[in-house]
Amino acid sequence: MNRRTFLHATAGLGGALLAGVGCTDGPDQSSEPTTPPNDGSNSLSSIGLQLFTLVSPMEEDFEGTLRRVAEVGYKELEFAGYFGRDPDAIRALLDELQLTAPATHVPIEALRSDLAGVLEAAETIGHRYIVCPWISEEERTSTKYLENAHFFTEVGAACKEQGMQFAYHNHDFEFFEIDGHMPFNILLDNTDDELVAFEMDLYWIAKGGQDALQYFAQRPGRFPLWHVKDMAPDESITTVGEGTIDFASIFKERATAGLQHYFVEHDRPEDPFGTITRGFEHLAALTF
Repeated sequence: MNRRTFLHATAGLGGALLAGVGCTDGPDQSSEPTTPPNDGSNSLSSIGLQLFTLVSPMEEDFEGTLRRVAEVGYKELEFAGYFGRDPDAIRALLDELQLTAPATHVPIEALRSDLAGVLEAAETIGHRYIVCPWISEEERTSTKYLENAHFFTEVGAACKEQGMQFAYHNHDFEFFEIDGHMPFNILLDNTDDELVAFEMDLYWIAKGGQDALQYFAQRPGRFPLWHVKDMAPDESITTVGEGTIDFASIFKERATAGLQHYFVEHDRPEDPFGTITRGFEHLAALTF
């Protein structure tokens, strides 16, 4: 199942709606982040996982899959659908496994049709970030991107009222110009800095021919969430640590980005549990 099919399948969320920065030097979230020395002594903790990586196992055994995720060592989760589970039951399972779920992906259709239900479920489960993961192909025009930027600001205001933060997750297509404009920049330029954050997918921005570090420098603080996803030499997605992306150099700029949570992801792994285990081990050993 691809992401678009999955998100459309979960668009009717309603009331049954369907990762700290995690660095050992992590800043106090209640104060302005400070930049620690990047002397090779920093490492990561509270490593997160985007559960879209495990769609098939989650469909087959929701509870058992989350238990295996906890056994690997992950501490934070980002959901991409709840597979018909009740939010109260999900929260109880997370508490039992000593997991938290600071973020969730929510289709734009659900944000439009039942934002109150989205926020109610998010409050129950403990999400602090509501992330729109995708704009459909028919909406990828400069006019529609501008319209969605205004809509995202409205959603962001509603999230803020509930003590949450709204964010948008990029793919590569946001970095291909339309009518002389880069869609990602349309969203950045036309959303309120305080109300709309961005989840930087480190694979997709590279696939789109752009540099995440340049965006962090140009728009400091707007990227509190990252997808840690690796690129093979042929530009396909591969297991974190087995590709070409220099994650150590990127994590050095975590304070500039405003990083709070980061999630390992692979869209279509042949060996889901092997993939998340090796990705976790790579990040746990990473120094920068």
